[in-house]
Amino acid sequence: MSTDETFMRRALDLAIAQAGKTGPNPSVGCVLVKDGVVIGEGATGEGGRPHAEEVALLCAGEEARGATAYVTLEPCALRSKGGPSCSELLGGARVVRVVIANFDPHPNAAGVGISRLKGVGVEVTLGVLEKEAAAHNATWLGRIT
Repeated sequence: MSTDETFMRRALDLAIAQAGKTGPNPSVGCVLVKDGVVIGEGATGEGGRPHAEEVALLCAGEEARGATAYVTLEPCALRSKGGPSCSELLGGARVVRVVIANFDPHPNAAGVGISRLKGVGVEVTLGVLEKEAAAHNATWLGRIT
């Protein structure tokens, strides 16, 4: 198993632990890694807030700069409740790479989160453990598409 798969599996485990508690949002996991060490992690909160990326970034604090984020679903590009999106938060924290399991078809992401990250120089890798993550959020993905 590759390093990307190992850390994405941890993010998926975090997401799975929140299954059924995050509606109307999907259950997402995020792990921040720097120099091979987990520096922050989180999952979508009950009722859909806070988002996984917010929790992980809060845990990591300033250490997030230069880190890699492993996220089970594309970071949002627009917040339904206002405030900065997860793609803005990750870019602002100066992570250098974001590894994403699944593209998010929701209008509040739909590739815009990925484009925003790339636009500020963040390397993006899409599709790590894609099938496993899609199976976890199959009901939500089906509803959105």
